[in-house]
Amino acid sequence: MDQLNLRHLYYFWVISREGSIARASEVLELAPQTLSGQLATFESSVGGRLFLRERRRLILTDLGRLIRGYADDIFELTGELTDTLRLSESDRPLTLYAGVSASIHKLFAYYLLQPAMTLSRPMQLECRTGRTEDLILNLKRKELDVVLADRVPDMDTYGPFTVHPLAESSISLFAAPSIAQAVRGGFPGSLKGQALLANATDAPYFTRLMNWLSLQGVRMKLVARVEDSALIKVFGRQGFGVFAAPSVIRDEVCRQYEVEEIGKIEEVKDEMFAITRGRKLAHEGVRAICTTPADFGMFGSNIE
Repeated sequence: MDQLNLRHLYYFWVISREGSIARASEVLELAPQTLSGQLATFESSVGGRLFLRERRRLILTDLGRLIRGYADDIFELTGELTDTLRLSESDRPLTLYAGVSASIHKLFAYYLLQPAMTLSRPMQLECRTGRTEDLILNLKRKELDVVLADRVPDMDTYGPFTVHPLAESSISLFAAPSIAQAVRGGFPGSLKGQALLANATDAPYFTRLMNWLSLQGVRMKLVARVEDSALIKVFGRQGFGVFAAPSVIRDEVCRQYEVEEIGKIEEVKDEMFAITRGRKLAHEGVRAICTTPADFGMFGSNIE
Protein backbone atom coordinates (compact mmCIF):
# COMPACT_ATOMS: atom_id res chain seq x y z
CA MET A 1 0.00 0.00 0.00
CA ASP A 2 1.99 2.99 -1.29
CA GLN A 3 -0.60 5.61 -0.41
CA LEU A 4 -3.62 5.47 1.84
CA ASN A 5 -6.85 6.62 0.22
CA LEU A 6 -8.29 9.00 2.82
CA ARG A 7 -11.72 9.02 1.17
CA HIS A 8 -11.95 5.24 1.50
CA LEU A 9 -10.70 5.53 5.10
CA TYR A 10 -13.43 8.05 5.79
CA TYR A 11 -16.11 5.82 4.31
CA PHE A 12 -14.86 2.92 6.47
CA TRP A 13 -14.87 5.17 9.55
CA VAL A 14 -18.47 6.27 9.01
CA ILE A 15 -19.59 2.66 8.42
CA SER A 16 -17.88 1.52 11.63
CA ARG A 17 -19.41 4.42 13.53
CA GLU A 18 -22.95 3.85 12.20
CA GLY A 19 -22.77 0.05 12.44
CA SER A 20 -24.24 -0.71 9.02
CA ILE A 21 -23.79 0.20 5.38
CA ALA A 22 -27.45 1.23 5.11
CA ARG A 23 -27.18 3.88 7.86
CA ALA A 24 -23.74 5.01 6.64
CA SER A 25 -25.09 5.44 3.09
CA GLU A 26 -27.75 7.81 4.43
CA VAL A 27 -25.13 9.88 6.28
CA LEU A 28 -22.81 9.98 3.28
CA GLU A 29 -25.64 10.37 0.75
CA LEU A 30 -24.31 7.49 -1.32
CA ALA A 31 -26.08 4.43 -2.70
CA PRO A 32 -25.49 1.33 -0.52
CA GLN A 33 -24.11 -0.54 -3.55
CA THR A 34 -21.59 2.25 -4.20
CA LEU A 35 -20.52 2.30 -0.55
CA SER A 36 -20.14 -1.50 -0.49
CA GLY A 37 -17.89 -1.29 -3.53
CA GLN A 38 -15.75 1.44 -1.94
CA LEU A 39 -15.40 -0.65 1.24
CA ALA A 40 -14.34 -3.71 -0.76
CA THR A 41 -11.69 -1.64 -2.56
CA PHE A 42 -10.38 -0.34 0.78
CA GLU A 43 -10.25 -3.87 2.27
CA SER A 44 -8.27 -5.00 -0.75
CA SER A 45 -5.79 -2.13 -0.32
CA VAL A 46 -5.17 -2.85 3.39
CA GLY A 47 -4.92 -6.57 2.85
CA GLY A 48 -7.71 -7.98 4.97
CA ARG A 49 -11.34 -7.96 6.03
CA LEU A 50 -12.42 -5.09 8.26
CA PHE A 51 -15.88 -6.32 9.27
CA LEU A 52 -17.65 -9.55 10.14
CA ARG A 53 -21.40 -9.71 9.68
CA GLU A 54 -23.33 -10.68 12.79
CA ARG A 55 -27.05 -10.84 12.14
CA ARG A 56 -27.78 -7.43 10.62
CA ARG A 57 -24.87 -5.61 12.21
CA LEU A 58 -21.24 -5.22 11.13
CA ILE A 59 -18.62 -6.14 13.75
CA LEU A 60 -15.04 -4.91 13.43
CA THR A 61 -12.28 -7.48 12.98
CA ASP A 62 -8.94 -7.06 14.79
CA LEU A 63 -7.58 -5.26 11.72
CA GLY A 64 -10.71 -3.13 11.60
CA ARG A 65 -10.31 -2.10 15.25
CA LEU A 66 -6.67 -1.19 14.64
CA ILE A 67 -7.53 1.00 11.67
CA ARG A 68 -10.57 2.48 13.46
CA GLY A 69 -8.29 3.71 16.27
CA TYR A 70 -6.12 5.64 13.84
CA ALA A 71 -9.17 6.89 11.95
CA ASP A 72 -10.69 8.27 15.17
CA ASP A 73 -7.55 10.36 15.77
CA ILE A 74 -7.31 11.51 12.15
CA PHE A 75 -10.90 12.65 11.81
CA GLU A 76 -11.05 14.19 15.28
CA LEU A 77 -8.13 16.41 14.26
CA THR A 78 -9.79 17.06 10.91
CA GLY A 79 -12.91 18.22 12.73
CA GLU A 80 -10.87 20.52 14.98
CA LEU A 81 -9.12 21.96 11.92
CA THR A 82 -12.44 22.55 10.17
CA ASP A 83 -13.84 24.34 13.24
CA THR A 84 -10.69 26.46 13.54
CA LEU A 85 -10.76 27.48 9.87
CA ARG A 86 -14.34 28.66 10.30
CA LEU A 87 -13.14 31.22 12.85
CA SER A 88 -12.01 34.67 11.82
CA GLU A 89 -8.23 35.11 11.80
CA SER A 90 -8.30 37.16 15.02
CA ASP A 91 -10.18 34.36 16.83
CA ARG A 92 -7.93 31.50 15.72
CA PRO A 93 -5.59 30.15 18.41
CA LEU A 94 -2.00 31.29 18.00
CA THR A 95 0.78 28.90 19.03
CA LEU A 96 3.75 30.34 20.90
CA TYR A 97 6.89 28.23 21.07
CA ALA A 98 8.90 29.55 24.01
CA GLY A 99 12.15 28.36 25.53
CA VAL A 100 12.94 29.02 29.19
CA SER A 101 16.46 28.60 30.53
CA ALA A 102 16.57 26.00 33.29
CA SER A 103 18.39 28.42 35.59
CA ILE A 104 15.42 30.82 35.63
CA HIS A 105 13.11 30.47 38.62
CA LYS A 106 9.82 29.13 37.32
CA LEU A 107 7.68 31.72 39.12
CA PHE A 108 9.76 34.47 37.52
CA ALA A 109 9.32 32.81 34.10
CA TYR A 110 5.56 32.60 34.66
CA TYR A 111 5.27 36.35 35.20
CA LEU A 112 7.35 37.03 32.07
CA LEU A 113 5.20 34.74 29.91
CA GLN A 114 1.91 35.97 31.37
CA PRO A 115 1.43 38.95 28.97
CA ALA A 116 1.25 36.53 26.03
CA MET A 117 -1.32 34.36 27.79
CA THR A 118 -3.67 37.26 28.58
CA LEU A 119 -4.10 38.56 25.03
CA SER A 120 -7.62 38.80 23.66
CA ARG A 121 -6.61 36.33 20.94
CA PRO A 122 -6.52 32.68 22.10
CA MET A 123 -2.95 31.53 22.74
CA GLN A 124 -1.57 27.99 22.92
CA LEU A 125 1.76 27.89 24.71
CA GLU A 126 4.38 25.25 23.90
CA CYS A 127 7.07 25.75 26.54
CA ARG A 128 10.47 24.04 26.57
CA THR A 129 13.09 24.29 29.31
CA GLY A 130 16.77 23.48 29.04
CA ARG A 131 20.30 24.84 28.80
CA THR A 132 20.42 28.36 27.43
CA GLU A 133 22.89 27.33 24.73
CA ASP A 134 20.64 24.51 23.49
CA LEU A 135 17.58 26.76 23.43
CA ILE A 136 19.45 29.41 21.44
CA LEU A 137 20.30 26.77 18.84
CA ASN A 138 16.61 25.78 18.74
CA LEU A 139 15.76 29.45 18.19
CA LYS A 140 18.31 29.66 15.38
CA ARG A 141 16.72 26.62 13.73
CA LYS A 142 13.32 28.36 14.01
CA GLU A 143 11.98 25.71 16.38
CA LEU A 144 11.25 28.42 18.97
CA ASP A 145 9.77 31.91 18.68
CA VAL A 146 11.47 33.35 21.77
CA VAL A 147 13.90 32.32 24.50
CA LEU A 148 13.77 33.65 28.06
CA ALA A 149 17.27 33.72 29.51
CA ASP A 150 19.25 35.22 32.37
CA ARG A 151 22.30 35.91 30.21
CA VAL A 152 23.08 37.41 26.82
CA PRO A 153 24.27 34.85 24.25
CA ASP A 154 27.63 35.13 22.52
CA MET A 155 26.67 36.61 19.16
CA ASP A 156 29.94 35.46 17.56
CA THR A 157 29.13 31.85 18.44
CA TYR A 158 25.38 31.66 17.90
CA GLY A 159 24.76 34.32 15.32
CA PRO A 160 22.83 37.61 15.31
CA PHE A 161 19.91 37.82 17.72
CA THR A 162 17.98 40.68 19.27
CA VAL A 163 18.13 40.86 23.07
CA HIS A 164 15.23 42.54 24.87
CA PRO A 165 15.80 43.40 28.57
CA LEU A 166 12.65 42.40 30.48
CA ALA A 167 13.17 42.78 34.22
CA GLU A 168 15.63 42.61 37.06
CA SER A 169 15.27 41.85 40.74
CA SER A 170 17.46 41.76 43.79
CA ILE A 171 18.14 38.30 45.24
CA SER A 172 16.80 37.02 48.55
CA LEU A 173 17.87 33.98 50.55
CA PHE A 174 15.23 31.59 51.91
CA ALA A 175 15.12 28.56 54.19
CA ALA A 176 12.78 26.46 56.27
CA PRO A 177 11.41 28.49 59.22
CA SER A 178 13.65 26.80 61.80
CA ILE A 179 16.79 27.67 59.82
CA ALA A 180 15.62 31.14 58.79
CA GLN A 181 14.83 32.17 62.35
CA ALA A 182 18.18 30.88 63.61
CA VAL A 183 20.32 32.81 61.11
CA ARG A 184 18.25 35.92 60.37
CA GLY A 185 19.51 37.93 63.32
CA GLY A 186 23.18 37.85 62.40
CA PHE A 187 22.71 38.01 58.64
CA PRO A 188 24.91 37.72 56.63
CA GLY A 189 27.65 36.58 59.02
CA SER A 190 25.38 33.92 60.46
CA LEU A 191 25.42 32.13 57.10
CA LYS A 192 28.99 30.88 57.66
CA GLY A 193 29.06 27.10 57.29
CA GLN A 194 25.36 26.88 56.42
CA ALA A 195 24.26 24.42 53.75
CA LEU A 196 23.59 26.07 50.37
CA LEU A 197 21.25 24.71 47.70
CA ALA A 198 21.76 25.82 44.10
CA ASN A 199 19.60 25.22 41.05
CA ALA A 200 22.29 26.43 38.63
CA THR A 201 25.85 27.26 39.68
CA ASP A 202 26.56 28.69 36.21
CA ALA A 203 23.74 31.24 36.43
CA PRO A 204 24.99 34.85 36.45
CA TYR A 205 23.16 35.68 39.68
CA PHE A 206 24.82 32.73 41.44
CA THR A 207 28.29 33.99 40.52
CA ARG A 208 27.33 37.46 41.81
CA LEU A 209 25.99 35.92 45.01
CA MET A 210 29.19 33.95 45.63
CA ASN A 211 31.26 37.09 45.06
CA TRP A 212 29.10 39.08 47.46
CA LEU A 213 29.35 36.40 50.17
CA SER A 214 33.11 36.32 49.71
CA LEU A 215 33.30 40.09 50.22
CA GLN A 216 31.32 39.62 53.46
CA GLY A 217 33.79 36.97 54.58
CA VAL A 218 31.09 34.31 54.46
CA ARG A 219 31.78 30.81 53.17
CA MET A 220 28.77 28.51 52.77
CA LYS A 221 28.77 24.78 52.03
CA LEU A 222 27.27 23.82 48.65
CA VAL A 223 25.37 20.61 49.33
CA ALA A 224 23.18 20.24 46.22
CA ARG A 225 22.86 21.43 42.67
CA VAL A 226 19.45 20.65 41.17
CA GLU A 227 18.57 22.10 37.76
CA ASP A 228 14.85 22.24 38.49
CA SER A 229 14.25 25.49 40.36
CA ALA A 230 10.99 24.22 41.85
CA LEU A 231 12.60 21.04 43.18
CA ILE A 232 15.39 22.97 44.90
CA LYS A 233 12.73 24.92 46.81
CA VAL A 234 11.20 21.64 47.97
CA PHE A 235 14.60 20.62 49.35
CA GLY A 236 14.77 23.98 51.07
CA ARG A 237 11.33 23.54 52.60
CA GLN A 238 12.44 20.19 54.03
CA GLY A 239 15.34 21.86 55.82
CA PHE A 240 18.24 20.72 53.64
CA GLY A 241 19.69 24.21 53.31
CA VAL A 242 19.42 27.81 52.16
CA PHE A 243 18.43 28.72 48.59
CA ALA A 244 18.27 31.92 46.57
CA ALA A 245 15.37 33.33 44.56
CA PRO A 246 14.45 36.73 43.11
CA SER A 247 13.12 39.09 45.77
CA VAL A 248 10.29 40.07 43.44
CA ILE A 249 8.63 36.66 43.94
CA ARG A 250 9.43 36.32 47.66
CA ASP A 251 5.79 36.45 48.83
CA GLU A 252 4.75 33.60 46.55
CA VAL A 253 7.91 31.58 47.30
CA CYS A 254 7.20 31.83 51.03
CA ARG A 255 3.52 30.98 50.60
CA GLN A 256 3.90 28.14 48.14
CA TYR A 257 6.92 26.42 49.69
CA GLU A 258 6.30 27.28 53.36
CA VAL A 259 9.71 28.90 53.82
CA GLU A 260 10.83 32.26 55.20
CA GLU A 261 13.03 34.99 53.81
CA ILE A 262 16.35 35.28 55.63
CA GLY A 263 17.43 38.49 53.99
CA LYS A 264 17.44 40.52 50.78
CA ILE A 265 20.72 41.35 49.02
CA GLU A 266 20.30 44.56 47.06
CA GLU A 267 23.80 44.32 45.56
CA VAL A 268 23.04 41.03 43.78
CA LYS A 269 20.68 41.26 40.81
CA ASP A 270 18.97 38.63 38.69
CA GLU A 271 18.38 39.92 35.16
CA MET A 272 15.95 38.53 32.59
CA PHE A 273 16.07 38.87 28.82
CA ALA A 274 13.92 37.82 25.87
CA ILE A 275 15.94 36.71 22.86
CA THR A 276 14.44 36.78 19.37
CA ARG A 277 15.73 36.17 15.87
CA GLY A 278 15.04 39.68 14.58
CA ARG A 279 14.08 43.17 15.66
CA LYS A 280 10.63 43.02 14.08
CA LEU A 281 8.29 41.28 16.52
CA ALA A 282 5.70 39.86 14.14
CA HIS A 283 4.37 37.24 16.56
CA GLU A 284 1.71 38.77 18.82
CA GLY A 285 2.73 36.68 21.81
CA VAL A 286 6.42 37.54 21.47
CA ARG A 287 5.54 41.20 21.08
CA ALA A 288 3.47 41.10 24.27
CA ILE A 289 6.32 39.50 26.23
CA CYS A 290 8.90 42.00 24.98
CA THR A 291 6.82 45.18 25.27
CA THR A 292 4.41 44.63 28.16
CA PRO A 293 5.80 45.08 31.68
CA ALA A 294 5.32 41.88 33.66
CA ASP A 295 2.80 42.21 36.50
CA PHE A 296 4.64 41.03 39.59
CA GLY A 297 2.03 42.46 41.94
CA MET A 298 -0.45 39.57 41.80
CA PHE A 299 0.79 38.11 45.08
CA GLY A 300 1.78 41.37 46.74
CA SER A 301 5.41 41.65 45.62
CA ASN A 302 6.86 44.70 43.94
CA ILE A 303 9.71 44.59 41.46
CA GLU A 304 12.92 46.23 42.61
